[in-house]
Amino acid sequence: MAAYVVTQIQVRDATAYEEYKKGVPATLALYDGKFLARGGRLETLEGDWKPERFVILEFPSIERAQAWHRSPEYQAIVGIRYDNATSQMIVVEGAG
Repeated sequence: MAAYVVTQIQVRDATAYEEYKKGVPATLALYDGKFLARGGRLETLEGDWKPERFVILEFPSIERAQAWHRSPEYQAIVGIRYDNATSQMIVVEGAG
């Protein structure tokens, strides 16, 4: 069953963060992941939630999403995000 990684991000250093953005697509491909939303225009429909940047990834399963997140390829670049942004990330299983 498909799984979705949902991340909201507050970028502190946009120039440095670009290196992370450039590196992510190759790591996703190795784990059958793809972008569904990546930092596009967003609008709050209810409540006071106003994320600065929002990303949704799709994987074939939670296990593939977890494998991607723990992978040496992703771990090699995720420090760039940690150093230059604040983020919250979850993985959720899709409706079956």
